[in-house]
Amino acid sequence: MQPVGPYRFTHMLGTCPAGKAWAAIDGQGRLVTIAVLNAAVADAPGWREAFVGTANGLAQAPGGQTFAYADFSAAEPWVAYPAEAGPGAERLFRALGQDYQPVPTEGVPAAPVSGIPQQVSGVPQQVSGIPQQVSGVPQQVSGIPQQVSGVPQQVSGVPQQVSGVPQLTSGPPPAPWALHAGPPVAPNPNPAPTQPATDEPQPPAVGPVDAPPPHDPFAAPVRRIQPSAPPKRRTGLWVKVAALALAVAVGSGVAVWALAPDEPTDPDIPPTVGATAFPTAAAVDPPLKPWAQAAPYSPEERALAVAAPALVFVETVFTGYVRDASTNAPIRATPITFTRRCSAFVVTPDGHALTSSACVKPTQETARQIALDTVARMLVREQTLVPAQVQEYIRTNMGKTKFTGIDPGTEPGTEIHGQLNTAKGNLTTEPAIPAQVVRALPPDTGNIALIKLGRGSLPVAELNPSATLTDGSSLLIVGFATTDDDFRTATYGPKSKLVGITGTGRRGSASISRINQDLGTTSHGGIALDASGRVAGMIDQDQARPDRANRVIVPSSSLNALIGEAGTANKLGDSDKLYRKALDAYFAGQHSAAITQFDAVAQASPGNLLAKAYRQNAVERQQNESEPSDQSVWLMALLAGAGGAIFVGLIVLVVMLVRRRRDV
Repeated sequence: MQPVGPYRFTHMLGTCPAGKAWAAIDGQGRLVTIAVLNAAVADAPGWREAFVGTANGLAQAPGGQTFAYADFSAAEPWVAYPAEAGPGAERLFRALGQDYQPVPTEGVPAAPVSGIPQQVSGVPQQVSGIPQQVSGVPQQVSGIPQQVSGVPQQVSGVPQQVSGVPQLTSGPPPAPWALHAGPPVAPNPNPAPTQPATDEPQPPAVGPVDAPPPHDPFAAPVRRIQPSAPPKRRTGLWVKVAALALAVAVGSGVAVWALAPDEPTDPDIPPTVGATAFPTAAAVDPPLKPWAQAAPYSPEERALAVAAPALVFVETVFTGYVRDASTNAPIRATPITFTRRCSAFVVTPDGHALTSSACVKPTQETARQIALDTVARMLVREQTLVPAQVQEYIRTNMGKTKFTGIDPGTEPGTEIHGQLNTAKGNLTTEPAIPAQVVRALPPDTGNIALIKLGRGSLPVAELNPSATLTDGSSLLIVGFATTDDDFRTATYGPKSKLVGITGTGRRGSASISRINQDLGTTSHGGIALDASGRVAGMIDQDQARPDRANRVIVPSSSLNALIGEAGTANKLGDSDKLYRKALDAYFAGQHSAAITQFDAVAQASPGNLLAKAYRQNAVERQQNESEPSDQSVWLMALLAGAGGAIFVGLIVLVVMLVRRRRDV
């Protein structure tokens, strides 16, 4: 069995009518079990879809089994499961309703049962017993074969020459497909004389000397019928026949090989790819893997692959003083600092990005409320307040204070940084990118902001201003989230989820849509995608909910209007266009072109880790698909050659039979 993807098979675990289960190992020495669907079954209507649906269903079910890797588009689709998760391949086949049979691990190797008659040499053996019926897919039989008897079957073919004196055997000859066992039957010690196998008349047997032969009136001194001379061996003819058959076989194979269609070539020059089953370059591990978040080669995977590189993690640090509103005296001698974290996405090649105003430029009331909450928790640590008094402290002082900069009447200081891919909290150095607010709308008119990152050549997301958000329709949302409990050292990564629209509302003059799920507290400012991977809207807080969960979608029409008011426009760069072209080639199976284009994208836009990851996937799929195509061409050539040789043999056999009939 050839290696599959990044795995090398070690041994078979079991079989079923639809496929096989294998044990394998990856490049890092990790063990997996792989379920491989037979090519003939995969080509049958509905089977490939059932295989894909069952694997994804088991992975998405609560407590289900998640596969490590899969290739559902291969000629023989396969799914790999980590070995520590148990017999994943077996569970998949059983979930498909298959009669799964584990391969025996002890005993002698099994002998395959075949419907092709086998040649039987030596003395025929007597066979008895009841024949065993074999149904379904042929299974291997191990152990002691069962004796079989029944009506003797005639074996056709060229008679085999027997040398020596023929030995008698007891019982009828066995059927050629039966399995035989037991010691050979001993020949009769006193065999009866046999006649030579010839058509020539035999001389009479010589009697005893004292018994003269009876008088034969028809006897003559000269023998009337002279035996004909044995026919000359036609060695030269058979040599010519063999040479002709060999020539036809070779010629047919070469013709089929020459006429076989070549692999489709891409217009670009393919890169040099090693012949090993494992990639030689360092593996790329993007934080968001579209092929794992959605079904491989599905519209959801492609939509995530298109837009996810443009997602940005944003962290804003606010610094100022909480002052008495009437005297401007600070209520704390030290400055108050608090942090806001959210998501954003790049909309121009020079670094403009859209996010939530509440994250980068909150209202004075919101900033004052957060600052007072920070002061109250300081007082709790100083044991001046108890935790139960925090909300009352904020409510009492909201109307008496204001939050300003270093000097009264100035804005609090802000410091904004953005990060691509995986992000760390409280990071202000590389790879964090400084940013500043360009334009922001307050909550009652949209709650959206345009910021400018201090770096260009970033991946860009494309807006769809004409997208319609209707009740009951589905959207794919993408934003940053974390599972860490410690806010100070938390790590954030992109997450995605398929959600449904549950209703619509208004935010001032702007319309909004509400969704039934969210990704977490830092997902506002993230992307809501349509089926093509374009931005249908931006995720934001639902200000009507007590928990202010991120379950509102601001439509792309409002986002596009803000970009225009700032004097810029949403557009794709050259590397963004090439990246989408590379994805088109990848999903169309044109791996050589995809590899070349992903290489160019990775060089022009280093922050696009998915370009590198999809290049790696294309290399692996190209390697997996190259070997079966070569084998199929050689198999066609071999079958054509064998067919030509059989055809010549049949012609020669007919000619010889006609000549023999004429000689007779």
